[in-house]
Amino acid sequence: MEAIGHALSIAGSMTWEVTWALILGFTLSAVVQAVVRRSTVVRLLGDDRPRTLALSAGFGAASSSCSYAAVALARSLFRKGANFTAAMAFEIASTNLVVELGVILALLMGWQFTAAEFVGGPIMIVVLAVLFRLFLRQRLLRQAQEQAERGLAGSMEGHAAMDMSIGGEGSFVRRLFSPEGFTSVAHIFVMEWAAILRDLVAGLLIAGAIAAWVPDSFWHTFFLADHPLAAKLVGPLVGPLVAIATFVCSIGNVPLAVVLWKGGISFGGVIAFIYADLLILPILNIYRKYYGARMTGFLLVTFFTAMAFAGYVVEFAFGGLGLIPDQADAKIPDDGITWNYTTWLNIVFLLLAASLVVRFLRSGGPAMLRMMGGSPDHGEPEQGHTHEQHHQHDH
Repeated sequence: MEAIGHALSIAGSMTWEVTWALILGFTLSAVVQAVVRRSTVVRLLGDDRPRTLALSAGFGAASSSCSYAAVALARSLFRKGANFTAAMAFEIASTNLVVELGVILALLMGWQFTAAEFVGGPIMIVVLAVLFRLFLRQRLLRQAQEQAERGLAGSMEGHAAMDMSIGGEGSFVRRLFSPEGFTSVAHIFVMEWAAILRDLVAGLLIAGAIAAWVPDSFWHTFFLADHPLAAKLVGPLVGPLVAIATFVCSIGNVPLAVVLWKGGISFGGVIAFIYADLLILPILNIYRKYYGARMTGFLLVTFFTAMAFAGYVVEFAFGGLGLIPDQADAKIPDDGITWNYTTWLNIVFLLLAASLVVRFLRSGGPAMLRMMGGSPDHGEPEQGHTHEQHHQHDH
């Protein structure tokens, strides 16, 4: 019982450390999604030119950070006419370039990891685009398109199908601060939490258990930590393999990344591990349903290559600039709740979250929440998210 208590204590401390950052990140994401129409995104992602991929990354960074929802939304965009490469760039950015991920990395691991994440993410997208240009054949793409059109359900399909942006005229600020804008932000905010909560809790509990029960000596041996050059070379290759095996995706893998960093994985290995949330076994199975077995194999190889390459770039670039923090200073949060800036920020943002949840409950939100795992062909209203649609739940 003492060992279980220790693991839960570590998981609780990590949770308290990042609560305000998660609320901030999901609020900002909800604000952007409330004013950007899904049809606008599809219209702008019709090819794989550099400008289009940059737009894809930008839209993705403002979208859902849930890996399952990001994968479902990428398939939805592809079915509606978006370029496949642009849809994959959107998917990568949705889970690896979001605000909440950067803030949590800075809180738990240091600003260097946040910088590396946002440097490596675009590199990964560029490498993936080059690999697609070189090796993706039209026959395979047509087969993937045919499979996608079958509309087989994966996970979070209802969430991906819902377009809850605000319709009507007026400026960004005017629409956002209207009653309809507040309702839309509240609905998106709660549904983002519902999408991510399972993986976040799993990640925190797994990280707490590993930190409490697995000795650092095991990880030092596994990651070749006593051989600095070998550790740098194997880290970006081993990191994604560990991610694939853990089943934890999205932001939920950051707490485990803290444990791995303290255990001796290389700097680039940490970054590659975090990127690999899109290659965990459940998501690979979803790719199989979405695009077929052959395209799943293609995505596994190309994504893995791009992740490892980005890991090597940040490893040697940040190492050359002297920006890699000392692993000896790595510390897993285990202080619990104390009266410091984190507590005050948590109080403020928990009050914000409470106001959004109340609005959600009072404006038909629970009915929409029940549709999150529904059909990918449930559809969404074309004319925008309106006050009347909130009451009819026609998303």
